[in-house]
Amino acid sequence: MLRHKLLVTAAIAAAISFQVPAFAQEDKVVAKVGKLEIHQSELDLAIQNLDPQLAQLPEDQKQVAALSGAIDVKLLASGALAEGIDKTDAFKKRMAYIGDRELHNAYFREHVVDATTDAEVKARYDKEIAAMPKQQEIKAAHILVKTEDEAKAIIAKLDKGEDFAKLAKENSQDSNKDDGGELGWFGPGRMVPEFEQAAFALDKGQYTKTPVKTQFGFHVIKVEDKRDAAPPAFDQVKDQVKQLVMRDKYVAILDKAKAEQKIDITDEALKKGYDEVSKMQDGAGDAADPAAAGAAAAPAEAPKQ
Repeated sequence: MLRHKLLVTAAIAAAISFQVPAFAQEDKVVAKVGKLEIHQSELDLAIQNLDPQLAQLPEDQKQVAALSGAIDVKLLASGALAEGIDKTDAFKKRMAYIGDRELHNAYFREHVVDATTDAEVKARYDKEIAAMPKQQEIKAAHILVKTEDEAKAIIAKLDKGEDFAKLAKENSQDSNKDDGGELGWFGPGRMVPEFEQAAFALDKGQYTKTPVKTQFGFHVIKVEDKRDAAPPAFDQVKDQVKQLVMRDKYVAILDKAKAEQKIDITDEALKKGYDEVSKMQDGAGDAADPAAAGAAAAPAEAPKQ
């Protein structure tokens, strides 16, 4: 299933990165290298394929960098034509493969990227949010000391009714002591395991009756409030959710194409491997992570096969 997700992610990544510029009706010649011409459309493509570092340059410098690269291409292309490399079987096979790949990317853009609407993305967001399990957050404070005996003494004072914030200011070794040991709101995974386990076991208004030992020392923890964590806002995760919608569209297109066209793999070892991948794909139809709407990583481009 994971391998299938990676394959689909790679496909989405290459297709989005393949962007065909809207060429002007008159595709002007911007430079000539011998008998070969460099048109504005080629320069636009060269700009899109600049190294990421060069892509950060100001627009005029980007154009010069892209033109320099395009001229280098034409210089060696001229030499290749003179030697007849374009007539070789190896070159023709490579160009045929590249042509198929770019047709794949163009089809992907038209039927997946451009076909994905904001309404579809918002509907998928609502679905993912509804499926997400409720996650609790707590608002807590703590007092950090070096020894267990110090922590026990503080707990004894709390048992007698002394103020937690006052004791934190007087005894805590943490930098937040002047704020009464306040830690603010946090959810699971934000604190070290020992601290988190003890804190989330407390009810609102309770403090730990025994010291909590962590790598930092001994803690006395008080939970001041609890609430259900708010889901991530739509604008915050829109791009990640869009990837889920595009992934599903892409898989659906592939499934339809596979059902309509016979795939015959003559090499037995390759056939076995392909069949195994196909089985994983079949089992991953509903593999969307229910928490994906809040996940950070998600792919954003597509197929350089």
